[in-house]
Amino acid sequence: MANVRLEGIKRRFNNVSAIEDISFEVPDGQFWVLVGPSGCGKSTVLRTIAGLESATEGNLYIGDVLVNNIPARHRDVAMVFQNYALYPHMTVAENIAFGLQMRKVEAKIIRERVQVVAQSLALEHLLDRKPKQLSGGQQQRVALGRAIARQPQVFLLDEPLSNLDAQLRDDTRVELKQLHQKLGITTIYVTHDQTEAMTLGDRIVVLERGRIQQIGAPGSIYAKPANRMVATFLGNPAMNIMPATYRPKSFQVGEQYIECPIAVREKLQPQEGQKFNLGIRSENMYINTTDNDVETLYTTSLQVIANVIEPLGRETLIRSEIADLGVQINVQADRNIQAHSGDRISLALDLDQLFVFDSNTGIRLYP
Repeated sequence: MANVRLEGIKRRFNNVSAIEDISFEVPDGQFWVLVGPSGCGKSTVLRTIAGLESATEGNLYIGDVLVNNIPARHRDVAMVFQNYALYPHMTVAENIAFGLQMRKVEAKIIRERVQVVAQSLALEHLLDRKPKQLSGGQQQRVALGRAIARQPQVFLLDEPLSNLDAQLRDDTRVELKQLHQKLGITTIYVTHDQTEAMTLGDRIVVLERGRIQQIGAPGSIYAKPANRMVATFLGNPAMNIMPATYRPKSFQVGEQYIECPIAVREKLQPQEGQKFNLGIRSENMYINTTDNDVETLYTTSLQVIANVIEPLGRETLIRSEIADLGVQINVQADRNIQAHSGDRISLALDLDQLFVFDSNTGIRLYP
């Protein structure tokens, strides 16, 4: 096992930059997740660590050893790919053992290690089967088993669950977390699924357009996203973002007004007419069910039009919009809420949970 350190890593293809100035260190034994939209560079970072891509600039260390010029086969890392990359003509046992055989490990040790790995992944009864005889989840476990059997210093996982159905993906995600807790091998995991990122990672690295946007613990990033991109990417449904103009003691959103909390005014000292983006998560908005809405200029209420009602079992997701702006607002409501498409809904906002972003750069200004 080993730490992994990237210092100013850049990767360019001809004149196109895939990643720029990537720097972070994964401590020995931790599970880090690289997350971001498609094309953000996360797989390029992983492939560079594995040695499948060469860094254009910067230094890469595994276990404090500079590996820039060390080929992939000598870096002592194991990579699990999205498509599993199993050998179809080999049995499960042979697939798990393949990496050890290539390293000319003693046959007795190979047999013992295959049995241990198969037992840990509940594959003992499948050792004589070929990949085509396995389900997607079983094939994924075989791919993981092949990596585990090598006992590498570092695991690299490139969207390993994306080909599984929803329930199997949830089950395998739990198995992955338990497996890491058991083995304690330094792991770097790539995904575009924010649920996987939030539930698996000790730390999350959020990427966009080849650059790091934020690094932190899942709870910390969720509570204090560095910018609008991070705020809207992590969280399901995404954080609601509303363009606003500052007026005396209030934010004007379209033709409506939202009270500007004193703490926001004291920190930002906003000027009349200054533009912002307001952010609030769906769980911090509540449907007014009384008929005595406060009719004042400065109110915590927001009027929206319901577009789509999505019953989710324990709750109902109402996808609505601010009519005069066309801005989508998602609201998590009680599962028994009576709402229909086209209904006008009054929302009460928890202003203690209000975020303020710079309208140009997207940087979080408050809290």
